[in-house]
Amino acid sequence: MCLPGLFMSSSVARKIGFWSLVSIVISSQVGSGIFMLPASLAHFGGIAAFSWVFTGCGAILLALAFAELSKRFPKNGGPHVFVQEAFGKNAAFFVAWGYWVISWSSTTAVIIASIGYFGSLFGGFDIKTGLILELLLLWFFTWINLKGVKASGYIEIVFTVLKVVPLIVLPIACIPHFQIENFIPLNTSGTSNLSALNAAALITFWGFIGVECATTPADSVDNPKRTIPRAIIFGTITVAIINLLCSLAIMGVVPMEQLKISKAPFTDAAKFAFGGNLHYFISLAAAVVCFGTLNAWILVSGQIALGAAQDGLFPKVFAKQNSNGSPYFSILAASLGMVPLILFTLNDNLVDQFTKIIDNSVTVFLIIYAICILSLLKILARDKASLISYIIAIAALLFCGWALFACSAEMIIISISVFLSGLPIYLLKK
Repeated sequence: MCLPGLFMSSSVARKIGFWSLVSIVISSQVGSGIFMLPASLAHFGGIAAFSWVFTGCGAILLALAFAELSKRFPKNGGPHVFVQEAFGKNAAFFVAWGYWVISWSSTTAVIIASIGYFGSLFGGFDIKTGLILELLLLWFFTWINLKGVKASGYIEIVFTVLKVVPLIVLPIACIPHFQIENFIPLNTSGTSNLSALNAAALITFWGFIGVECATTPADSVDNPKRTIPRAIIFGTITVAIINLLCSLAIMGVVPMEQLKISKAPFTDAAKFAFGGNLHYFISLAAAVVCFGTLNAWILVSGQIALGAAQDGLFPKVFAKQNSNGSPYFSILAASLGMVPLILFTLNDNLVDQFTKIIDNSVTVFLIIYAICILSLLKILARDKASLISYIIAIAALLFCGWALFACSAEMIIISISVFLSGLPIYLLKK
């Protein structure tokens, strides 16, 4: 997360430590993905389970690469810091702009998932009620983040602890009800096994978006050269295990045809596992987990702009901070940007609404990750680094290349337009 660094650098007491950072890493990745993706993946059949293994390995490679970058450049800002070091300010601007735009625009998927699970407690909401609740949720967490990084960091620890309940208890409870038949036939997508695996993996990668978030605090983290790499690696490995176990549990107890139309897959799995009314508790816990992810990404979207403004890439107004040290203009601009997106994606089918957002978001994140890895390779060559560092970077780049190859031309075009949307600001700055 881009936590406000410069305004905190003079006060160690206001810095965050390892567990707060791990909480933010996990909250950034575990949220709407694990709770909604089983429904999106049901179209592919049992082969979707293998996609979690593949993307989990890729995410760990990316975590190792970002850990290498953060050790070399423990500076507030995130991906654009590494790109600027390797390729200069022009490239850094467009990476920062794309990262900022996609961080808040993709957060609408988290809001949708949050209300989907919350609504399952009441038998679902109609479109109008759901819209009102989505907007209220957005502005509540905007207000929380205006209170400053310390308040948001403490809330993330609470949310992360609450995640333990559904993410550990449910897979264990599902074991007696697990049906291997639910994974047969292996491929129901109507395409080849390789094509189905590629398409499913592109969706499952949404469950790991945020792997880079711990690189962005730097100045706001106590002992960043040591804390950030450890938090990235530990957090991402934890997320990979959670994603795989929970997805297998849900797919193993909920029939695929039912899963395809589910608005709350975790809740449906809990009905099979527990019976009675315990599934309401799971719904509430799942909603709370999504709240934690929403809090983390509102934090990161505002702070990305802060770091870019502090480096002279964005207009100075994005660096304005309130008495809590919160970059209020950056946060408010991101939250305001989410409002029309919530309206534009309004849909009776929650799964379609959710999938529509993540398809394009994942592509933009992959492009940013690939550029960061290219930056790492250039920096490694300059510094004459060890062979293992090269191997990690090349493996991570190959993963990004494979994932981008699986994207459609339409997704690539939309992603490029996200970066180019910053052209007026770039020209104004020039």
